[in-house]
Amino acid sequence: MLLLFDIQYSKVVLIYEKKWEGALKGQCSCGEVQFEMTEKPLFVHACHCTNCQRQSGSAHALNGMIEAKHINLLSGQPEGAEVATGSGQGQTIYRCPTCKIGLWSVYAAASDKFFFVRIGTLEDPGSYPPDINIFTKSKQPWVPLMPDIPATEGYYDAKELWSQEALARMKAAVS
Repeated sequence: MLLLFDIQYSKVVLIYEKKWEGALKGQCSCGEVQFEMTEKPLFVHACHCTNCQRQSGSAHALNGMIEAKHINLLSGQPEGAEVATGSGQGQTIYRCPTCKIGLWSVYAAASDKFFFVRIGTLEDPGSYPPDINIFTKSKQPWVPLMPDIPATEGYYDAKELWSQEALARMKAAVS
């Protein structure tokens, strides 16, 4: 990934190519819970909803949606914590029992066939920048959005933005 800052126009230009080179490992802060993703995420969301801001302690959450079958637990056992979502259906955030870092979520609306992996827990989080910014209506005003990355005030229709490969994987996971 190459990050350039254009002084003349005061903007950041992001140039990257997502290359899948096999399993990608991740872990919590203390290392007790370690996992690997055996496939690239279907799509990466930067979610700016107020729940994600509160639950992440940041301006947004960065989650890679992936089929649950592509997450292998290497060590430790995360524990689930039920939390609210804007839809009212809730989510379970899976955290390390020791350091309490969130590793992934399972959203009731998406089913337990999909995990939303916290990109920051991966060994190379820079490899997976957002494919979309969602719930930007509640985005913090000081957070700039990249003009080349789609942004929506709410959620979106995957059929309009996902690759054919990702749509096929999603269909296969729910079949």
